[in-house]
Amino acid sequence: MKLLLRKILKTPVVTESGISTVDADIETLGNALTKEVRKLFGRSLNIREVDPGSCNGCELEIGGLNSPYYDLERFGLHFVASPRHADCLLVTGPVTRNMADPLKRTYDATPDPKIVVAVGDCAKDCGIFAGGYGVVGPVSSVIPVDVVVSGCPPHPRAILAGILMALREFRGP
Repeated sequence: MKLLLRKILKTPVVTESGISTVDADIETLGNALTKEVRKLFGRSLNIREVDPGSCNGCELEIGGLNSPYYDLERFGLHFVASPRHADCLLVTGPVTRNMADPLKRTYDATPDPKIVVAVGDCAKDCGIFAGGYGVVGPVSSVIPVDVVVSGCPPHPRAILAGILMALREFRGP
């Protein structure tokens, strides 16, 4: 007990440095996103995430965007619960037979102008689920897709870059 107390008393106060730990490329990407969103919508970008049959690997990475490290809220991007409030659909995974109609209805409920970003290899070409009896096909076989973010699962930076690419393509040259 005395050894432990002595060690505690000898150890100096350890604190984190005041230097930001966020990479500069995330800041650059986020600032570009903010600028594009403001030009297009004049407000924040509302995102609805839809999972029509994925393994949840992409959802974990999308969830990472809400972490303090990425903090996409500071760039003017918000996740919303209803497609009626969304400007952008982030769709993950292949489309299963049970989810084809709900995905189409979600797309139809999203007001124009809308952006669709397919996230992950499964959303692009069904990935490991290709040929499965319960799989209708990739997202593009059910709804129109603006940008595909490759990866299994894609890195959160790649997802942010995909959203930025969709915004730039949507806005035009």
